[in-house]
Amino acid sequence: MSSRTSRGIAYERLPCEDGIDTAREGSLDSDIASQNAIHDEFPGRQRVEQSLLRKVDLRMSILVLIYVLNYIDRNNAAAARLRGFEDDLHLEGQQFNTILSILYVGYTLMQVPSNMYLNKIGRPSIYLPTCMAIWGFISVLTGTTKGFLGALCTRFFLGFVEAAFFPGALFLLSKWYKRRELGQRTAILSCGIMISNAFGSLLASAILDGMDGIMGFAAWRWLFYIEGSMTICVAICAIFILPDFPTTTTTSFWLTTEEQALAQLRMEEDVGENDETEFSKGGGESGLKQAFSDWKVWWLALAMASLNVLLSFNAFFPTLSATLGYSSTVSLLLCSPPWLFATRVAFLTSRHSDATGERFGHIVVPLLVGIAGFMMAMATMNTAVRYLSLFLMAQSYTAFVVYWAWASNSIPHPTSKRAVALAFINAFSSLGNIIGSYVWPKSWGPSYWNSYAICIGCGALCIIMSWIFRQHLMRLNQEIEAKKTEGGLSKNFTYLL
Repeated sequence: MSSRTSRGIAYERLPCEDGIDTAREGSLDSDIASQNAIHDEFPGRQRVEQSLLRKVDLRMSILVLIYVLNYIDRNNAAAARLRGFEDDLHLEGQQFNTILSILYVGYTLMQVPSNMYLNKIGRPSIYLPTCMAIWGFISVLTGTTKGFLGALCTRFFLGFVEAAFFPGALFLLSKWYKRRELGQRTAILSCGIMISNAFGSLLASAILDGMDGIMGFAAWRWLFYIEGSMTICVAICAIFILPDFPTTTTTSFWLTTEEQALAQLRMEEDVGENDETEFSKGGGESGLKQAFSDWKVWWLALAMASLNVLLSFNAFFPTLSATLGYSSTVSLLLCSPPWLFATRVAFLTSRHSDATGERFGHIVVPLLVGIAGFMMAMATMNTAVRYLSLFLMAQSYTAFVVYWAWASNSIPHPTSKRAVALAFINAFSSLGNIIGSYVWPKSWGPSYWNSYAICIGCGALCIIMSWIFRQHLMRLNQEIEAKKTEGGLSKNFTYLL
């Protein structure tokens, strides 16, 4: 029998009669024997696994706080706009929209190289907090700008450094959790967007209302100073909390030897191979080449870009709230309830998606509800109806949450390919944010009829592309069932639909 050792714990793969590894050949009897061997070597596996997940969940929870601050630092310009940001910097025409969109240019450029580097060094506990501290400092610098060019530069570099976080966080989650565990964790992480919109508005309201004129600075400058400083403080704490990958985590620090061995074994069971064999499986190809040669990656990227155009209302949410006719302070306060509602919907929907192993329907329904919200806002200027429409629009972020879980599930291995694929999908889809920055010009307000029409069209395109992608995965599952193995995957592996 061949054996391997993972952090001091030996476990075995049972060979077939001809000596070929059953993990690659799919022998039914040997697979059963291997599963029995796995459980034998981890007596009380359920207890160990529960302890492992509890510890990992606790440490991963800081990713939500980091993501909240990530989006607060990204979107605080929208709140600053209500209190003199444009006037003080003497912005004209489309210059404010350009300041918003330039962030995504830097964001797009950095994501793939960042994830490739993260996969190489294997130390997210150092890399991600360091990037976080840098973007917090850049956010502080935004408050010191005197004109369009200064704001443009700080926003570009803010996006350049922020690019490391989200694809890096997704990659980190995919290294610790099985596919059916990943959806809810991705949802909890992605809920950081909605939480940031809810509490970011409350925080912005308090700062803009209470800090104006203190030490001679305008309130919007204090907004960048305070929120950027908060980011730096959390980044320092994150260095001591975030875990590394299962293969690079220091066992003696927070995991037992048994728990770390099980953490690695769980990933092998889930996709049918281990990190040590992934390079040879790809024929020696780099993760970059494998990702870019897989059309699924490009299809998901395009679908997500379309989805991001639909979700572009997020960056202009305070502006849409202001069309209700209330003061700037009240308008910011009114932004919170829709996002609190959206957070609850996203959490429950993603949890149900994990429980059922279904993704497509859990993406389409929130999109259809969001489209209904856009239609309501187009149809009337009635205050109550338009405010209700904001709730329906906000919950469409649920589709974004589930979509990322679906993307991670659909590119399970090798890890080098998954790292590049997730980063590229997020980078390419950011083109939707760049386009979306110009979908809401002031000249189209206060009704924004044209803006809503564009969002509806992009939502319809995303639904159609998702259906086609689901049909393709169904055919792949049929092939896997017929052949027992597909590209070295365990026969138990199937794509989630």
